[in-house]
Amino acid sequence: MKFSKLSQLLLVSAIGLVVATLMTACQLVTIDYLFVATSGGTGSSGSGQIESFAVDSQSGALRQAGGFTASGGSNPVSMAVTSNYYSLYVANQGSNTVVHFGVADNGRLSNLDTITTATPPVAVAVSKNNKYLYVVSGSNSATLSEYPLDTNGKIGAMVTQVSLSLPAYSGDTVVPTGVTVLANNNDVYVSAYDRSAYNPGGATSSSANPGWVFGYGVGSGGALTPAPGSPYIAGVKPSALAADPTNRFVYVTDFASNQMIGYTIQSSGALNFMVNGPFKTGNEPTDIVVDPRGIYIYVSNELDSSVTGYTISLPTGTPSALVNSNASALYQTDTQPVAITLDPALGRFVYTANILGNSVSGFRLNPDTGVLVTTQATPYPTGVKPAALIAVPHGNHSTQAVAP
Repeated sequence: MKFSKLSQLLLVSAIGLVVATLMTACQLVTIDYLFVATSGGTGSSGSGQIESFAVDSQSGALRQAGGFTASGGSNPVSMAVTSNYYSLYVANQGSNTVVHFGVADNGRLSNLDTITTATPPVAVAVSKNNKYLYVVSGSNSATLSEYPLDTNGKIGAMVTQVSLSLPAYSGDTVVPTGVTVLANNNDVYVSAYDRSAYNPGGATSSSANPGWVFGYGVGSGGALTPAPGSPYIAGVKPSALAADPTNRFVYVTDFASNQMIGYTIQSSGALNFMVNGPFKTGNEPTDIVVDPRGIYIYVSNELDSSVTGYTISLPTGTPSALVNSNASALYQTDTQPVAITLDPALGRFVYTANILGNSVSGFRLNPDTGVLVTTQATPYPTGVKPAALIAVPHGNHSTQAVAP
């Protein structure tokens, strides 16, 4: 059968339209950028690296987006981002530095400024009003340092520093593990443990409780005042902590006891134990994240390479374990997840940094139930020993949040 030239032209146009439609339907749309801190990228000599991934809005799958950026030091262990997502801060434990990066709309990072800490930084956090950067540091001592941020996120000279010590055991060695700031900017909390009282494989010299949370109210000019009753008992070896977005609850993971401890926050900033806690986790919980709506909690468990999920009871803050379709409370990751994050754009994807797997594991979050399912092609290879990760929304996408 022969076609006229007009018929041939119409046929070619129709085929082109179908192909274009199919290509558009399959086009990947980036909803977030995921930044992963590693000890070294491919082919590196061991310097710290930040690897950039694009998050697909439909599947949560990751793809390379910008390759590797030098972290500005060695052994990066923690990252924090401003609430406007223009500035990223990376703590390099091996070089005693915290580096400020600008985040471009295409996910590219630019090194803007650096501060040097007296002792190795352990964790960083930024106030929601973007006024202060908090750095906890020390391996044989513990300090909380507060730095002002200008409107461009540049780090200023330190305004306040407090030593984290136990009043009745002032000579003990306190080691910090995490820091979080309330969404209303009024209080900051630090998790730490007493190595003089808890030292597996070594000698101990103190009868103090090993695990603690230190609380501070943030006053005029950034002044830090201990919260009433601070520090607060926190199990044996607290490894991380997070607050819910409504400023009512704080949750702490206890690495040594395989549990999560819950606190209610009083108007003074003081913490009270949740009466029905602590709550079981997987083995050796390392990090914790509360979803932006304040409904779910997710904990990474290092020893059994898993994530545990919980539903938060809104009246009391009590977490209840989520069970997946396999009747298990554990969601398997690659080997030894040490950090966990949740995407801020949709609040639908959870990722872990797996330090021995040299990878990131991805999960899709069911917003109605909190149950997780693995994303396509997970785990995703990374550079050497990924130790921290954080996500920022791409472009003008809205973000999930709860007004405090």
